[in-house]
Amino acid sequence: MNNYKLLSAVSTVEIAMASFEVEMELEMPVCSSCNRPIAPYERGIKFYCPNCGESIIWRCPKCRKLVVPYKCVKCGFEGP
Repeated sequence: MNNYKLLSAVSTVEIAMASFEVEMELEMPVCSSCNRPIAPYERGIKFYCPNCGESIIWRCPKCRKLVVPYKCVKCGFEGP
């Protein structure tokens, strides 16, 4: 019975470590204006470039509020 408890504890630790590693591998989107990562709880938005429609542009709440310009990486379009 002691062996079962030990194996159970090891499995729990392995599961906890595996979920921790998954969380570390997630990539957060980056604001196209300030290059700061946008956390999942922030109200960032994403949209396709209004000019070429190919590149995805991410905007953090702060840059949206301050109307900081962004630039498309594919066509060079700049917007407010």
